[in-house]
Amino acid sequence: MNREWQLLPYAEGSGQQHMDFDNHLLDCHSRDPAYPSVLRFYRWTPPAISLGFHQKTYPDRWQAIAAIHNLDIVRRPSGGRAVLHWGDLTYAIVTDASGDGNARSRQIYEHLCGFLIQGFAALGLELGYGKAGRGYIHNPSCFSTATNADLVIADGRKLIGSAQVYRRNSVLQHGSIAIAPNHDLLREIFGATVPVVGYQELITEVHESNNSMNDIIANIVTALTQAARQHFQTQLL
Repeated sequence: MNREWQLLPYAEGSGQQHMDFDNHLLDCHSRDPAYPSVLRFYRWTPPAISLGFHQKTYPDRWQAIAAIHNLDIVRRPSGGRAVLHWGDLTYAIVTDASGDGNARSRQIYEHLCGFLIQGFAALGLELGYGKAGRGYIHNPSCFSTATNADLVIADGRKLIGSAQVYRRNSVLQHGSIAIAPNHDLLREIFGATVPVVGYQELITEVHESNNSMNDIIANIVTALTQAARQHFQTQLL
């Protein structure tokens, strides 16, 4: 991973806009050896359910739920299963991918997750990898089961779910960082309690926090940006 890095400005927009832009960045990076690696953070407005690229079907009732709650339903270019983007922050990285087969994928995934683990450690939160449940492959919700591709707190609840897609020798990895999840809506969509925890809840458990959502987002972006500079050994353009 030897290209220069670029930090793009924080953005808010529709899910389709974000997925199209992530796909565009991956395409540019995969076609042009001079194109920089990219890190960006964004939020989904309006909130949305995103589907993994290979998730061809979803429950019919989701359309009615989406209409009631003003949710978009959007397909990601990456794999994985459905994610509710409500009260979360998304990160996206586009960078070089080299090596062969599954070992390459896991090695790159853990390398890219390193800045997340380092950044949240600086915020006082230790994260580790989850463990796959037997029913994960049949579960429509990305956050219902913590696999070894997810970052969880000590009790196993998921804070960050991520997914990848490869194109030529480039990779897009993006993921949802839970800040203030809507547990009632998650239960309505997925039909069960989803073991996800929001960062806002965690910091409130430790000490009283009157920070607004915007303040929390800004603090996380700052911490993760600094961690990315250190972890990827770059000043970011």
